[in-house]
Amino acid sequence: MVRSGKVVLKRIENKINRQVTFSKRKSGLFKKAHEISLLCDAQVALIIFSPRGKLFHYSSSSSDSCMENILERHESYSYGERQLHAINQESQETNWNLEYASLKSRLEVVQRNHRHFMGEDLESLSLRDLQSLETELDSGLKNMRSKKNQLMLKSISELETKDKTLQEKNNSLVKKVKENEVEEKEGEVVFLQRQKLNTVLPPWMISHIDHHQSYGF
Repeated sequence: MVRSGKVVLKRIENKINRQVTFSKRKSGLFKKAHEISLLCDAQVALIIFSPRGKLFHYSSSSSDSCMENILERHESYSYGERQLHAINQESQETNWNLEYASLKSRLEVVQRNHRHFMGEDLESLSLRDLQSLETELDSGLKNMRSKKNQLMLKSISELETKDKTLQEKNNSLVKKVKENEVEEKEGEVVFLQRQKLNTVLPPWMISHIDHHQSYGF
């Protein structure tokens, strides 16, 4: 029977079973370390402390110097990684500080220009600065007037289009009303003619006339 789902690993509560499992897994781990060292010509160092604090270790060579060399290489590599991380972090913090200073300076310039455009803090400006500010204000006013005129023309065009549409609808309604009035007058004339015929002609002759009128005679 095939098991479904993942096996959940958790601490073995029974001490005897836990010790037996530790011994079996430790032996298997040492075997795998020896195999990867032998097959791949890799330097392997394995250190295990039992629950009671007993040390078990394995290295590619049985000599203690091999274990020490591997540990020294690990320490040197770890130190280099820590140094590189510290340098990168310091460089990143420096970049952040420079970016913050740049943004702060740009914000101050924008706020100062805004005050100048509002007519504030003009005492520190020279004649050339004032002339430049006046030119910028004139240019801004021209742009605003141009934009306002464009919007007004667009609004007028839209109103004219709506007025034309309403006028066309009104003309159509007037035309329909006139047509209805003509039809009503024609109906009244026909009705009066029939009334006169009813008083003069017999019914069979009136029906004969209606029959011919319906066929366009």
